[in-house]
Amino acid sequence: MPAPRAQSGTEERVAIQAGQSMQKMSLGLRVAVRFVLVLLVAASIVFLPAGTLRFWQGWALLAVIILPSGLAYLYFLKHDPQLVERRIQNKETVSEQKWLIRLSGPPFVAISTLPGFDVRWGWSRTLLGAVPLWMTLLSLAMICAGFLGVFWVLKVNSFAARTIHVEAGQKVISTGPYRLVRHPMYSASMVLWLFIPLALGSWVAWPFFALLAPFYALRLLSEEKVLRQELPGYPDYCLRTRYRLIPFVW
Repeated sequence: MPAPRAQSGTEERVAIQAGQSMQKMSLGLRVAVRFVLVLLVAASIVFLPAGTLRFWQGWALLAVIILPSGLAYLYFLKHDPQLVERRIQNKETVSEQKWLIRLSGPPFVAISTLPGFDVRWGWSRTLLGAVPLWMTLLSLAMICAGFLGVFWVLKVNSFAARTIHVEAGQKVISTGPYRLVRHPMYSASMVLWLFIPLALGSWVAWPFFALLAPFYALRLLSEEKVLRQELPGYPDYCLRTRYRLIPFVW
């Protein structure tokens, strides 16, 4: 005898929910593996050049990176798993972006090791004096503010993927941080990068971290070409929101 229609519908809903749970578990596992790998790489970049684990600024920096990003991933795994899926995809399809990433990768890694070498060989202490405690704490606070900015962007824009492309159904976002600048994710990321060397106690490394700004400028200009061509309404949004990266500057 065939099962009652209501029971069949219930079973179908249970099956759908089970499938969604499995997808979330799979996504969560991929995020966890990626998170551990990023943590290991970050710890290596901070501590290996320093040649010591007795480097409290390094531990403090890892804490302000791991805790906010980990909590953000847990939040979006629950509330917006599609966003998390977009954020863990890193295969660029735009040729300009591929070349930018290839060319910028080695300088990014090399520059990231400078604060650790500064700790080992004392460049800043010898040339300019130690970075004061208040500056280190302020820099850590600014890094936390940068992560809050990233979270705000992701909360407002579910299509904020790591790679540059336009998806079906994607719309122009003009609320929240997008009312201030057209690329608030880059703005928040720049805050992170500019304060990392000071959080690690290195005056000497700061100018080299500042040299990463042109990479952000080139990347967002390339992104704007794609968005102007493929995202309906984006040219009009650019007319309304004048500034790309820094309010009242550019």
